[in-house]
Amino acid sequence: MPMPLPGVLASLPLPIFGAPLFIISTPKLVIAQCKAGVVGAMPSLNARPAEQLDDWLAEITETLAAHDKAHPDQRAAPFAINQIVHKSNDRLDHDMQVCAKYKVPIVITSLGARTDVNDAVHAWGGVVLHDIISNFFARKAIEKGADGLVAVAAGAGGHAGVKSPFALIQEIREWFDGPVALSGAIASGGAVLAAQAMGADFAYIGSAFVATEEARAVDGYKQMIVNGSSDDIVYSNLFTGVHGNYLKGSIRNAGLDPEALPESDPSKMNFGGNSTKAWKDIWGCGQGIGAIKSVLPAAELIARLKREYALASQRVAVR
Repeated sequence: MPMPLPGVLASLPLPIFGAPLFIISTPKLVIAQCKAGVVGAMPSLNARPAEQLDDWLAEITETLAAHDKAHPDQRAAPFAINQIVHKSNDRLDHDMQVCAKYKVPIVITSLGARTDVNDAVHAWGGVVLHDIISNFFARKAIEKGADGLVAVAAGAGGHAGVKSPFALIQEIREWFDGPVALSGAIASGGAVLAAQAMGADFAYIGSAFVATEEARAVDGYKQMIVNGSSDDIVYSNLFTGVHGNYLKGSIRNAGLDPEALPESDPSKMNFGGNSTKAWKDIWGCGQGIGAIKSVLPAAELIARLKREYALASQRVAVR
């Protein structure tokens, strides 16, 4: 029997996380997502300089509190902050202190599970989800105290694994009954329902939110997603040292051949300030973008997902 979800995750209006998007997610997008009923998330590293993170968390918490006061029957979903816990992130201690100040309800950790980080989040009452690309790393994350997992399967935008979501979720659910969000080519309400049917609690959606009005992405990036399909995605570790999915058009625009990219040295990977340029010029994107037909306000995208989710649920119920 599945474990009860932690309180902060137990009553989401929609079983969806907006994935934290490097450079792209800001308070504007997070607030719009939360108000519309999905978990809004952003990487702490998007706040530059580091001191801006305090201002951003104040804006998010105060705005959502005001929304809940004005709409007690339609309370906002909680928000999440993504922390890169890899040793190259020299801001981690600072950013964790700011998160503690605002008692961030959900922390999503990436690139190395750490007991000390999990303990710190638990000390202020927060929940930790760690993103993983294999069952091996899933076990490591839970052993080190994470409350739940983000299973990053094949087809996810940005840093992504190669495992089929069917295989990955099946293996995790053989031993873990806690919260699991599934990432990988999810851009429709039907795909959200499919994620749950496989055993995930939540869908973790990124690329669809890049093509929203609130996203801090250039218009060319958004339009390339709208015009693209899974054929326009390439998987490479060249840009950060970790394999990920990117838009071929952005690679061509940078003067590279997406069909003949060299391999990078994983030991040189860096996820601190020096990684910004790569993500500014080379655009991460998942394989699910065929479902994205226009640039919309985040609330309209979420309303579409809600309608599609309800329709897919009805189809399943009558079969």
